[in-house]
Amino acid sequence: MNHKTVEVEKQLECAIDTYFYNHPFDMTILIGWKDDDWKVILANNKASQLFKEEEGALASVFFGGIWRTIKKQIKVLKFQPSVKMFLTIKIDGRDQLFEMGLFRQETNESKQIIVVELRAQEELMSEQKVRWLYEQKYMSVIDHNLDPIITVNRKNRITYANIAVHKSFGYRSKELTGRSIVDLIGDDKVDEFSTFLSRAFLGESIEMEGITFFHKKGQYLSAYLKTIPVSIQGDIQEIHMILRDTSAHFKNNEKLLFLSYHDQLTGLWNRRALKEHFEADAEYANRSDEKLSFIHLDLDRFKTINDSIGRTGADEILKMIAERVKMVCPTAGKLYRNGGDEYIILLRDHSIEKTEDLAKRILSDFTKPFYFDHQEYFISSSIGISVYPDDGLILEELLKKAEQAVFFVKERGRAHYRFYKEEMNTSFTDAAIMESHLRRAIEFNELEIHYQPQVNLKTGQIDSFEALLRWNNRKFGFVSPSLFIPMAEESGLIHTIGDWVLESVCKQLKEWQDKQFRKVRIAVNISPKQFSTGEFACKAKDMIDQYGIHASSFEVEITETALMNIKDTLSTLQKLKEIGVTISIDDFGTGYSSLSYLKLYPIDIIKIDRSFIKDIEVDEKNAAIAKTIISLAHNLGMQVIAEGVEKDLQAKILIEADCHKAQGFLFSKAIPASQIVEKYFSWV
Repeated sequence: MNHKTVEVEKQLECAIDTYFYNHPFDMTILIGWKDDDWKVILANNKASQLFKEEEGALASVFFGGIWRTIKKQIKVLKFQPSVKMFLTIKIDGRDQLFEMGLFRQETNESKQIIVVELRAQEELMSEQKVRWLYEQKYMSVIDHNLDPIITVNRKNRITYANIAVHKSFGYRSKELTGRSIVDLIGDDKVDEFSTFLSRAFLGESIEMEGITFFHKKGQYLSAYLKTIPVSIQGDIQEIHMILRDTSAHFKNNEKLLFLSYHDQLTGLWNRRALKEHFEADAEYANRSDEKLSFIHLDLDRFKTINDSIGRTGADEILKMIAERVKMVCPTAGKLYRNGGDEYIILLRDHSIEKTEDLAKRILSDFTKPFYFDHQEYFISSSIGISVYPDDGLILEELLKKAEQAVFFVKERGRAHYRFYKEEMNTSFTDAAIMESHLRRAIEFNELEIHYQPQVNLKTGQIDSFEALLRWNNRKFGFVSPSLFIPMAEESGLIHTIGDWVLESVCKQLKEWQDKQFRKVRIAVNISPKQFSTGEFACKAKDMIDQYGIHASSFEVEITETALMNIKDTLSTLQKLKEIGVTISIDDFGTGYSSLSYLKLYPIDIIKIDRSFIKDIEVDEKNAAIAKTIISLAHNLGMQVIAEGVEKDLQAKILIEADCHKAQGFLFSKAIPASQIVEKYFSWV
């Protein structure tokens, strides 16, 4: 016996020991035909332990109990390789049920060996129970899954559907069993779905979106699909298909898509939609050799409406405006809300005449009132127009130029339309740059206060001045207050600038007071926006206390507009009077004049606006108004100061009317503090 044969026998013995004698599951016995009878050749450990017999005795017990049964089945084994059956064997005086399997094995000498496998009923029950538990767990995962799950076999037939399928798609399992899954897929997706199934049965776990699945009620629903292959010993027998109804998600996506391209208040297209539409419209215009018009519509003084009827009412008006403009917008145009109180029309097939006609019609429609809460409101609009490609090729450039045209219209009276012209660019750019420079004016020491004397018309003495703000900018030079003050109020810079003026005047009074110049009073113009915050009286008191000046040397000038809010204004004025500050009404007669203000508020001085002083020597009406205001002030115990006096005859008429003081170019223009000292204090 060579070395190789010995090695093979050792391997065979090891295999027999591992897989036969020590097999942990079945009782296995080999029987063979020997000496004209069936003999036990081998019995594994589990069989020997069960019968508790030696090998010979095992044969006696085994064959004594079941020989006739085996003998009958051996005949059957001639025609088939195996037989299975149940039988009862008495062990330790107790009958036990076994499952017995007989398997025919052929040897090299063509002699038969019968393999007998026995499995006790308890083991069978245990295995069946474990199998049943696994099946229950498996089915529980399927049945109680919140996602609809359909099981499909290799013939594309549905073999099972869980409860969630009924909830989402209306079908019960028995209604689907046996049906082809392909029949439930929308026609437009059948080919794609068939490819999808083929990949799934190759063992891929794959996903598919946007599939259309037929609901029992008759409509197709958008669905998401995922497959889980079911593999048995490496063979894909069927697949589980997880379906999710995404139609609601699809509707939400449609809603989100709508909201992303439409204004939520008016339902019009928004700025994002304008950007996308412009690309297509510009391409169309280039192909057709036509032009596009951008009509920028900006509501005039809409803040007044907002302040009057509140945000809710203003929103209703904005929706009415959108509907009214939509009615006149042609089919070749698209209407957008640009935010706030601005609307834009993008007009195809542009011509100057068509665009002008549309602008005129819009302006004409705005002459009709808008109704809210049984009240009519009149709103005007200003329109600026830019043209593609004449005014630019980029959307932002075209919108900017249309806005510049709107700005040009508003500067010249509003409620009109203008096409963009190149000269508009300078004024628009200058305004934006100027505001930027104004924000740095304090930091760069560009602001300065000049003082205009107020002359006592009877004595010629000067004991009061009006503080007037001047701005000398490094780019624009000296900028008129009529230009930069409204800009400061519009941008909110008036609060910072106003605080600077307040402190600068207090510093100046402190300086003159410390030098023991004669006592004077300085009047400071207070913007209605400063006055409306409710904090002005506290700020004034803090400054007066900080610099230790006489409160009576500080005068607050407010316009009649600031008197409109009676409750807050009265409270602030009373606090100022408690401090000892002098209060005057500036530009009297030009605002919301009312004698009740003069009676109600603690006012010390009335200033006659220069518009009533101009031409007083030749205009009888102006003279009558000025004299009436002077007489009214006397009767109410107030002083009166006339502004804008430029001629001797004007001063003479005011003296005859018993006006207390006057200021204007006849006496002096506003001059720096250094000149005030030199001119009016040096001789004291």
